[in-house]
Amino acid sequence: MSSTTNKLIVITGPTATGKTGVAIEVAKALNTEIISCDSRQMYREMRIGTAVPAAEELSAVPHHLIGNLSIHDYYNVSMFEQECLQLLNKLFMKHQTVVVTGGSGLYIDALCNGIDDFPAVDPEIRKTVADRFESEGIEYLRRQLKILDPEHYAKVDLRNHKRIMKAIEVSLQTGKPYSSFLTAQERKRPFGIEKIVLNRPREELFDRINRRTTRMMEEGLLQEAEALYPYRHLNALNTVGYKELFAYMDGQYDLDAAAELIRRNTRRYAKRQLTWFARDKDMIWVHPEELEISYLAFPKECEINNL
Repeated sequence: MSSTTNKLIVITGPTATGKTGVAIEVAKALNTEIISCDSRQMYREMRIGTAVPAAEELSAVPHHLIGNLSIHDYYNVSMFEQECLQLLNKLFMKHQTVVVTGGSGLYIDALCNGIDDFPAVDPEIRKTVADRFESEGIEYLRRQLKILDPEHYAKVDLRNHKRIMKAIEVSLQTGKPYSSFLTAQERKRPFGIEKIVLNRPREELFDRINRRTTRMMEEGLLQEAEALYPYRHLNALNTVGYKELFAYMDGQYDLDAAAELIRRNTRRYAKRQLTWFARDKDMIWVHPEELEISYLAFPKECEINNL
C-alpha cells in the first residue's frame, strides 16, 4: 500500500441497521469506493435473501466483492483476506481512503488484524467430514474433535458445527492438531483503520428486520429459494432466509410459519452480531442518524469532518 496516511473506514453493524445507505453517503463524500464485507452477498445467485444493494445504489458508488462468486465456488475467510488486501493495494493508488461495509465480523477481523494461515484441505476430506455430519450429527463431530485436538475441543463453541468441522478437516489434512495453527498474532496493516458500528435501539432494529423480511418475500425471495433448492446442501445456502424456505418446501412448515421463522432467526443473528462486535474495543458505536457527530471526533487526517 502506498503509505500509512491511507485510511480504511469500516462501517459495520447488525443486519438491517442501514449500513448500505450510510456507507454510500460516506463514500460519495470522500469520492472513494466500497468493498463489501458480507460473506453471502458475494454469491451472485443469492440477491434478494442477502439484501444486495439495489442497482441504483451499486451505480452511485463503485462496489467490489458483490456477486463475484457462484454458490458452487469454494471460498473462505483466508481467501477473502488475501483478495481484499490485493484490492486495497490498487484502490489506495487512487484514493487516500476506502470504505469497507458489511456485517460479517469474522471477515472484518481477518481484514483488519489478519488470520492464521491454514493449509488447504483436500475436497475429499471435506466431503467425508460433511457426509459423516449428515449421517451421524454433531455428536460425531464433537467426539472426533476431542480425539484429534483436545485443546481446541475445550475452547470451541460445541454448538457450532461449521467451526468443529473446520478443525477436524485441518487436523485430518495435516496430522497436526488444529490448535497448533492458531498463533493469534495480529498483523500490522500499512494503513490506518477506523471502525464504526451502526446500531439502533433493540425495538427499532427488530422492527426493521421484520419489515425487511416482509419486503423480501414480496420481492420474490420464495422464487429465489425455489431456484436454489436443488443446491440446498451447499455451505453458501446454509443461511437464514433460505434454510427456512427449504424447510417449507420439504413440508415442515407452511409459508407463513417459514416467514415468521426468518424474522425470528434474523433477530437472533443480529444479537450474535452485536455480541461479536462488542469484543472489539476499537469499535465506535453510533446510531446511523448521529454518524456526523461521531465523525467530528476523528483526527483531522481522516478528512471526513465535513460529513
